[in-house]
Amino acid sequence: RLPMTKLISQDEIEKKTLLILRILKEVREPLGSRLIARRMTETGMTLSERAVRYHLRLLDERGLTRLVDRRDGREITDLGEEELSRARVQDKVGLAISRIENLSFETTFNPGVGGGNLPMNVSFFPERSFKRALAAMKPIFKAGLSVSDLVAVAYEGDYLGNLVVPRGQVGFATVCSIVVNGFLLKRGVPMDSKFGGILEMDQGRPVRFIELIHYSGSSLDPSEVFIMGKMTAVSRTVQTGKGLILANFREIPGASRPLVEELIRELKASGIGGVLALGGVGEHLCQIPLEINKVGIILLGGLNPVAGAYEAGIGVENRAMSTVIDYRRLRNYWEVLRET
Repeated sequence: RLPMTKLISQDEIEKKTLLILRILKEVREPLGSRLIARRMTETGMTLSERAVRYHLRLLDERGLTRLVDRRDGREITDLGEEELSRARVQDKVGLAISRIENLSFETTFNPGVGGGNLPMNVSFFPERSFKRALAAMKPIFKAGLSVSDLVAVAYEGDYLGNLVVPRGQVGFATVCSIVVNGFLLKRGVPMDSKFGGILEMDQGRPVRFIELIHYSGSSLDPSEVFIMGKMTAVSRTVQTGKGLILANFREIPGASRPLVEELIRELKASGIGGVLALGGVGEHLCQIPLEINKVGIILLGGLNPVAGAYEAGIGVENRAMSTVIDYRRLRNYWEVLRET
């Protein structure tokens, strides 16, 4: 009997090639087939090195990747990045919520031992502008509009989590609000991530959301969209108490509220905050209606300090909720500011 031949659809081929492009874009440095195959396995798609090399040749022919050299491997081209941004819209829907769920699971931070992984946002600043960016972020950190004062800094060619800092850039990582999701998850409290938005503040207090993007229907992190759209006024909020900041809306079961209050205090004692408001059971919070027996939570956007730097005219490229970094590798922002 002849062995059965597995037919591979064009749709499946496209999924694999787009995953290769996505890996090359996220890593931002040349990779060989072995490392690409390993990273594909981490996402749940298994492909042999030989098969990866085959797909890379096809991508080369289309001008989407290029061979740097046989030792270093390939990198994505501008055309490849354009293709990645346009292709397979159906694969992108819900990408934001899946990243939140994955990072929540990967969060292993334990305040009791002062260790474990924290979810991070990574921002890339031009090296010549980094000192000015740090200075612009100072009042925002001082006002407590960040999730934490803990940050990480890396320079050209170094890693922040699984991201490599590009040439001529400085990488700046801030703690992501997903840390609250992950910490509560490990303590048995499920959290439903609803949307990211622009929150109006008055006299330093949250009033209402004026813009929002639901995670379940978005392929992009809402904070990235709002920052690049120049929709924030974080610095003005610090100066006058009235303005627009990045914030996120979550829901938890009503019965878990007393436990969540304790866990929030535990996080805060370890230098991690981010909880701006905690509602009552079934009560509207900042004009957002809730289901029966649910409690609303408003979390500060981890990129608020970076938004302040962008408002000051400093260019930045953001990779929101992009990686995890061990707590022991993080430093206090104020220490970094003094040294820089």
